[in-house]
Amino acid sequence: MASQQRLLQQIPAVDALLNEPGIRNLRERLSHGALVALIREELGALRTGIQSGAAGSADVQPGSIAERVGRRADALTSPPLGKVINATGILIHTNLGRAPLCAGAQQAVADVVGGYCNLEYDLEGGRRTSRLGRVRDLLTRVTGAADALAVNNNAAAVYLGLHILAAGREVIVSRGELVEIGGSFRLPDVMEASGALLREVGTTNRTRIEDYAAAISDRTAMLLKVHPSNFLITGYTHAAATGELAHLAREHDLVMMEDLGSGALTQHPRAYLRGEPRVQETLQAGADLVCFSGDKLLGGPQAGVLLGRADLITRLAQHPLARVLRLDKLHLAALEATLVEYLAGEEGLNRIPLYRMMQADAREIRERAAALIAQLAGQLPAGWQFEAVDTEAAAGGGSLPGLTLPSAGVALAAPGVSMEDVARHLRQGTPPVVGRIEQERLILDLRTLVEDDWVGFGAHLAARLQAYVREQTSGGR
Repeated sequence: MASQQRLLQQIPAVDALLNEPGIRNLRERLSHGALVALIREELGALRTGIQSGAAGSADVQPGSIAERVGRRADALTSPPLGKVINATGILIHTNLGRAPLCAGAQQAVADVVGGYCNLEYDLEGGRRTSRLGRVRDLLTRVTGAADALAVNNNAAAVYLGLHILAAGREVIVSRGELVEIGGSFRLPDVMEASGALLREVGTTNRTRIEDYAAAISDRTAMLLKVHPSNFLITGYTHAAATGELAHLAREHDLVMMEDLGSGALTQHPRAYLRGEPRVQETLQAGADLVCFSGDKLLGGPQAGVLLGRADLITRLAQHPLARVLRLDKLHLAALEATLVEYLAGEEGLNRIPLYRMMQADAREIRERAAALIAQLAGQLPAGWQFEAVDTEAAAGGGSLPGLTLPSAGVALAAPGVSMEDVARHLRQGTPPVVGRIEQERLILDLRTLVEDDWVGFGAHLAARLQAYVREQTSGGR
């Protein structure tokens, strides 16, 4: 206790630390107030470390404190979002930003990000117009829907529909469709927040149209069908079809809404999306409203798309809540550019990175893995092993559960070396490389590298691994 007290007394004052060379150099990047806040945060952490026995005399030296404050400053001022090379084999990786944007969408964002744009301005007529007019036109042309609306994500689309069309009244849902989205975000919670009253019917694995019919009362506003796009229930199962629910809804003057989540379109290749319900087919089956995500199978930016009956879409679009949930100019630019590619047919679809990666030939990926290994050969000490391996990639992002794609990658291993440490080191590079650990080997699945990632990838990977070896050799961990 006495030694801890002495260490606490040796902690320099904030004013003294402000004159440390390592902290003075930060004045060009941070204001006085911001620097003081960082110093106080570091001193608070230091006191905690001393009291727990984790910090010693070296840690209270002004130079050491200044170095740690510098690291805090670097973490604070470095861009929080940045490019990552996805070598996980998960195509729509939620933690890595879901679907990568096509070149057209990237250019569209670049064109509007730095200045003014015609977001809500009619250049021909010289007057104000709706920001959603162009995206509405594109969505209806691509899907054949009567009308369309886009908001900031699919959860917002579901919430908007429930709140405006069913608040204070019952919405009938199958128990087998009460899904949980990533991050513990559950459909019943969305419904409760919207003001709609959940009425569960059927069982986890079997819900018949008769279950919905028996639950309808004068309190019912909507029949809701939810596609379980992030899990599979197999075996003894049954779910009421969209057409059945739409017919039942019309009989009782109710709204039938379907949340398709991942948003497969008829334009998407059947070979990879077998059994996945299509947006156009759902509309044709009679659903009044259909909603899905923009950054999943569509291959666009984060957005929630609502399609369906013009009178219902108008009600949603004119409600004040639609303004709360509206898209900004960057997301609109990216979404519009993505939809333009769909108007170009298969040629446009092939310009969307998600579908280039999905349809890449596994043999070609294996050849790239072999070429990468040849580039790495001899650049690391003896014992490091690089092997071309067959892998299985997945759609991810709450889409196409159970679907795997044959892929290939590079497996790294070395005696006495923690591949978890190597993976962490690769994640700390610029750009970071994110792989996965399998059976104590680091797997870099190459299906999920976008075209730009390949430029200098081998050299970057070799440099990061060499830096790791040097750190280990010098004890710099």
